[in-house]
Amino acid sequence: MHRDMTAHLVLDVTSPARLVLEIAVSHRHDPVEELSILSGGRPVVPREVVDPHGSRLHVLDVEPGPLTVDYRASVTGRAAEPEPGDPSDELLYLRPSRYCESDTLAPTARAEFVGLAGVDLLGAVSSWVGTRLAYAPGASLPTDGAVRTLLARRGVCRDFAHLVVALLRALDVPARLAAVYAPGLDPMDFHAVAEAYVEDQWRVLDATTLAPRSSLVRIATGRDASDTAFLSVHRGTATLRELQVSAVADELPDDDVRDLVSIG
Repeated sequence: MHRDMTAHLVLDVTSPARLVLEIAVSHRHDPVEELSILSGGRPVVPREVVDPHGSRLHVLDVEPGPLTVDYRASVTGRAAEPEPGDPSDELLYLRPSRYCESDTLAPTARAEFVGLAGVDLLGAVSSWVGTRLAYAPGASLPTDGAVRTLLARRGVCRDFAHLVVALLRALDVPARLAAVYAPGLDPMDFHAVAEAYVEDQWRVLDATTLAPRSSLVRIATGRDASDTAFLSVHRGTATLRELQVSAVADELPDDDVRDLVSIG
């Protein structure tokens, strides 16, 4: 499988700011890539920071003015091995987090999924979320967490993923969020999916079923969307004016929600 991804961002920086971009493909995919950043028409060279999962953060300090970011990457083949689990993962990804209030949702999770475990539990949680939420762009706020999503019964990909993660954590299954490029996604955008740690491997769940899981390309990994935002603004102000994302594959595989799939 060959996959090509692009991201184009235009921002208005209105005061000196530090920006953090999480749009680059994870090192685990071994991408061929190019990143171009222009501030007021002048090239900017960012500082790259890599976290333990291989997520790549590009940090840049910019002055007021227009800022344009263009990224493109190509990935050929899939990763030979799924990402290995770390002993700390089981502890970190069982805890409630900002957008995944697993402690609050524990009674709901235990009532709905009593008697299920392992692979059967993953499929049940993903299908339950997918059938109870309506995919509705613009229906949720960036500050909405899993509890509010469940009450509203609608949201976008990150809302679906947060609810899956929170329910699994409430059932003592380590779970986390992954930001990805998603060939086949419609409408095209950055995409968010859940991952669960079962049988010593991280397996991907996408309750939206909007793109085949085996075509996904990892960008960032974390507890929830607070760790995986494609843009963060610090020490200043900036407004996003334009965002265009594309992700295509030379083949789009079938996806059976009952199969165990890892991002690769």
